[in-house]
Amino acid sequence: MLQGRAAELDQLTALLTRARQGHSSALVLRGEAGIGKSALLAETTTLAEAQGFKVLRTTATETETDLPFAALHLLLHRDTDRIAALPAPQAAALRTALGLAPGAGAGHGPTDGDGATSAADRFLTGLAVLTLLAELADGQPLLCVVDDAHWLDHASAEALLFAARRLAAEGVVLLFAVREGHAPRFPAPGLPESRVTGIDDLAAADLLAEHAGDLPPYVRAEILSEARGNPLALRELPAAQREGHLGALAGPARAVALPQGSRVQQTFVDRVTALPEATRTLLLVAAAEGTGDLEATTAAAGALGAGVADLEPAERRQLIRLEGGRLVFGHPLIRTAAYQSAPLAARVAAHRALADALPRVGGADRRAWQLAAASTAPDEYVAAALEETARQARARGGYAAEAAAHERAARLTPDGADRARRLALAAVAAADAGQSAHAADLARHAAPHLTDPAVLARLARVRAGVAREREEFDAAHQVLLDTASAVADRAPDTAATLLYEAMTAAWVAGHRPSIDEITDRVAALDLAPPSGAPPYLPAVDGIARLAAGDPGRALPPLRDLFGRLRGGAHGLGLRERASIATWFAPLGDLEGGIELAAELERECREQGAVGPLPLVLLLRARARVLLGRHGCAVAGAAEGVRIAEDSGQRHYAAQLTGVLAYLAALGGDEARVKELTSFIDPRQAPPGRVWSAAAQPLLDLGLGRHEAALRGYEDLAAGPASHTTVALYCVPDHVEAAVRAGKPDSVRELAARYAEWAGHTGTSWARAVAARCRGLLAETEAGGADAVHAAYEEALRLHADDGRPFERARTRLLFGQWLRRAGHRSEARGLLRAALDVFEQVEAAPWAGRARAELRATGESRAPRGPERLTAARLTPQERQVVRLAATGLSNRDIGAQLFLSPRTVGYHLYNAYPKLGVASRGDLPHLNLQAD
Repeated sequence: MLQGRAAELDQLTALLTRARQGHSSALVLRGEAGIGKSALLAETTTLAEAQGFKVLRTTATETETDLPFAALHLLLHRDTDRIAALPAPQAAALRTALGLAPGAGAGHGPTDGDGATSAADRFLTGLAVLTLLAELADGQPLLCVVDDAHWLDHASAEALLFAARRLAAEGVVLLFAVREGHAPRFPAPGLPESRVTGIDDLAAADLLAEHAGDLPPYVRAEILSEARGNPLALRELPAAQREGHLGALAGPARAVALPQGSRVQQTFVDRVTALPEATRTLLLVAAAEGTGDLEATTAAAGALGAGVADLEPAERRQLIRLEGGRLVFGHPLIRTAAYQSAPLAARVAAHRALADALPRVGGADRRAWQLAAASTAPDEYVAAALEETARQARARGGYAAEAAAHERAARLTPDGADRARRLALAAVAAADAGQSAHAADLARHAAPHLTDPAVLARLARVRAGVAREREEFDAAHQVLLDTASAVADRAPDTAATLLYEAMTAAWVAGHRPSIDEITDRVAALDLAPPSGAPPYLPAVDGIARLAAGDPGRALPPLRDLFGRLRGGAHGLGLRERASIATWFAPLGDLEGGIELAAELERECREQGAVGPLPLVLLLRARARVLLGRHGCAVAGAAEGVRIAEDSGQRHYAAQLTGVLAYLAALGGDEARVKELTSFIDPRQAPPGRVWSAAAQPLLDLGLGRHEAALRGYEDLAAGPASHTTVALYCVPDHVEAAVRAGKPDSVRELAARYAEWAGHTGTSWARAVAARCRGLLAETEAGGADAVHAAYEEALRLHADDGRPFERARTRLLFGQWLRRAGHRSEARGLLRAALDVFEQVEAAPWAGRARAELRATGESRAPRGPERLTAARLTPQERQVVRLAATGLSNRDIGAQLFLSPRTVGYHLYNAYPKLGVASRGDLPHLNLQAD
């Protein structure tokens, strides 16, 4: 039993108990070196094995941080035969990641618009890990332990964290141990953490008594003071004392103690340097090799005059041991001491010996890194070997490893042109790995030395993408604009694409001077893209005219570009198509927008393309909101927030959170609106906060707080988001708030501009809402009864088949309200009944309350909808998504693949949903009409 660890063991034992009950957990243990994290993992492993758990465990090593999926392979290598049970795309991704599908990686995964492999399979591999862990936990609970997680290679860390955040009902416990201080950071957002600190004085004294009972009491007292509850120090300082390496502790009057880490580290250095020379050489080679590969270590050490027999002095002092056929240092600090205490020349010689030995023992992948570690000057041979390693890393989806290899290769490259090319490849790989800031820095250094238009365009997109993530939209458009000018003569089609992307960035920022600058640059360049290319240049002009308030000339070129997507033969990548699909809203083409978003979402899920998925889910959620499909919108937006946060796309997370706030406002949930809007930084750029800015005034309008609603809409119309489509779609609400607040003149011009836009869209729904606004304003004019009646009648005629039931219900509510006040009660009742039915169906409580009150004023009462009629409304967003997909006949495995959940978690959500829906099995679901739109 561990000394002084009762609380920590109780916490870990509780996780094991939950796992035996079918619940999953993940936990990150953090603490300084030697504090007892590994001992806690070992004790938990022993407890788990005694309780019938299957156990997977691995220890990450510093030397493998640049080898893609190295740690994941060590963790899963005994269970790779179970990969065949995974859905085909997941199985292919995981086999490729683990190097089990030679040659399969070259074309694996989706591609960006310029043909480069995207980063999508980064996340698909994580989903495959989740599904595999669920498979391994089928029949017995599973404990998965990762020690020294701060040394995990980026690809393994990303896959394991992606899986950990989605654990729910699989019966899996996933533990990470992380050293704090003198180690790389290991951010694990979304996972619970526990800090491991020193043991108390009583437990420390007991532990020291076990290891230092032979030492004088005053020496033990000094060690207790020096160790400060650190179990490693309590074990190692007595050993160092006996070996004569702690002279300062030999009597009561010792020197002032060094900082905690320094004293323990120095004891290891002293103990290593006291070993025979051949033993030190073998320890140095083992430290440089890093993975414990006995064959590679002994082969390299043999070339330097050391052999297996020389291990004995280090083994006797418990500095290293042979375990399971691998060399294991007693503690990572011993490995550090063995390496850092050696002279530079000895370290270089060790790496060279390992580079010579690795090809003979099947370690060709690691050979290039050993050559690099042994290099003290530029060397094209080594650089080329690293570039080949980088290519292999990309084939396996190890983008961070690829970036590291290309960057190191660049630094070892003698030729300037090749150096720039390798830096560019490193930048692209770093961007694919999600290392955006580093990618931008690499791109900035590479760009001035490159001439290839395609490479320059890719680097410009990397830099612009980073600028957008930082919400530096002016910088984003500027780098795209400058690169377009630089490549215009050689690649006019590439330049046209970059100009469109630059104009899109300027539009998002709402910065009119930038829009004008791009327009002038397009005119000066006089580009002539090849025939058949997407009509980007006309679209650039269309965006500029949209910003200038000229929808008549703005919408046709944008409609042409949008139509190219709907035609199918576009040859564009997912991100490029998603960018173009955003124009559905200013075009008013809601049905086209939701169809394209559904198509893009399906492709993202089939390909595991998580990177573009938050934008696609945002598009679909927006279209669903505008079409009145509120329940579907909540589920999709909630999933989008989770995925955006997982993939580091905070700007999309903010927009999707804003959509959820807007939906909460529609439902009249004031507390939820406040909660969600509080998550969004008020300094966020306009796109990130426009939906949340529209939520509060919509809530006020629904609850009859017209003055407050009017102030909110006036702020939106005058603020930095005034140019956005969300602000445009809020104009009818603004008009209603102003009329009800007695200030109709403040919105007449706004309503006229909306009507002009609606006319140019050619859509019946937009013209219907414009007619409703005209009816509202006519209510305020003397003798305008005929005009009011005509406007509302026109609106209802246009609403007849426009696909927006919520807006049609709002028109009926306003018309019925006006008729009731005009004394036409019987005519009003039919409109109010129909409106109330829709408001209840879409769960718009404030609007239902208003319709019910108006109906009561006509002499007819309608009780609120009872609990027995609530079906999907009682489901969580996750349950709603699962149920809708199950209703279409998909299996749990298929649903899990689509929603990035394990099949067992899907089953858990269904089990919870059935009693809420009043059904007994999935066979009853199709009858509830819950299928996704």
